[in-house]
Amino acid sequence: MAVTLKEVAERAGVSRSAVSRTFTEGASVSAKTRNKVEKAAEELGYRPNFLARGLTTRRTKLIGLVADNFHNPIFLEIFDLFTRGLQERGLRPLLVNLSGETEPEGSVRMLQQYSVDGVIVASSTLPPAFARAFRQAGVPVVHSFGRYTSTPEVHIVGIDNRLCGKMAAETLVERGYHHVGFMGGPEAATSTQDRFAGFMEEMAKHPDIRVSHSFSEAYSFAAGRKEMIRLLNGERAEAYFCGDDVLSIGALSAINSAGFSVPDDIGIIGLNDMEMAGWQNIDLTTIHQPIRQIIDSSVELIVALLEDPDREPETRLSRCRIVERGTLRPL
Repeated sequence: MAVTLKEVAERAGVSRSAVSRTFTEGASVSAKTRNKVEKAAEELGYRPNFLARGLTTRRTKLIGLVADNFHNPIFLEIFDLFTRGLQERGLRPLLVNLSGETEPEGSVRMLQQYSVDGVIVASSTLPPAFARAFRQAGVPVVHSFGRYTSTPEVHIVGIDNRLCGKMAAETLVERGYHHVGFMGGPEAATSTQDRFAGFMEEMAKHPDIRVSHSFSEAYSFAAGRKEMIRLLNGERAEAYFCGDDVLSIGALSAINSAGFSVPDDIGIIGLNDMEMAGWQNIDLTTIHQPIRQIIDSSVELIVALLEDPDREPETRLSRCRIVERGTLRPL
């Protein structure tokens, strides 16, 4: 059976409240008492119950980590960095899978039941209203990979997706392609909308280049492969901005299965620069999203919000860059 606080108090020869104060951050306890309690706890193998302590301190140190696309392997990297970043600061992540869910009410209610101290919404597809619902419920929230706005209602950390779409278009124009395509993720996703808008805005400057566009069902390998198979059965473009690395890798699979060569027959550029994109058998030209920087900044903001919940919302944008590999024709 678990060792109790009472047993530690008896072994140390102090009151139960002294034991409680010893293991409560910021509580007043003398060095002599602390040493006696810690020695007794070590001898008995006592481990404080942080959730029970939260009932007293009103702080659980739980941070809800909300995401909605577990089909994209880049989220393995995202979850690894988030969980380590939070744990290094003495916080405990509570992972919430929202695949297929678009309304925030159920998530807000569930995380309130767990008495989380704050929430990080880690999604480039959920609308801004999703994160706002947590703030309206009085829960400190940061929207990581959220949609850029100059007048944020919640804290947003991410990239300028319109600018990324523009960068992809410029890259294809520089390669001399005469027919280019945008193959995005779900049409309702804010990241897809912004990448598409930036892409089309830049291509409008080049009326001599033919432009086509389509959307996939999800940011996933299967969806990217399915959409590219459909495109190859029609009038295919010379090169595609696939809007996401995992879509690009699905598209590459379809292209190879159809007997075409990349980049000789069809060019591909993605976005994210996930680890898999650099594998020798993939060698994907892509736009690098500084994921570690975004996550570090998100964790920094949620920690600041725990100290100052009324902190004025801000948007933090990270710069992206083109990573040259082997899926586009050379300059």
